[in-house]
Amino acid sequence: MRSKTERMARLRGMLHDLLIARESGESAPRLARAQAHVDGAMRVLLDSGQATLRELLEIVAAERARVSGPATAEIGAASLSA
Repeated sequence: MRSKTERMARLRGMLHDLLIARESGESAPRLARAQAHVDGAMRVLLDSGQATLRELLEIVAAERARVSGPATAEIGAASLSA
């Protein structure tokens, strides 16, 4: 069985590959397959209790920033409730 660290590293790699494929204009079927693999890996981490939703969201945000650059602006909680 893989450790949490190994699973999280694998997830980061899968996310990176998915985001690169999206940026390069990969075909819809390939993107859908890659997205399904990422979703499945995240579900395993959540269901097994190895990761929290917050941890997974932080990984996704970090990989997006790494591939696409930083976000243009952060959205605060106050603007979400309006």
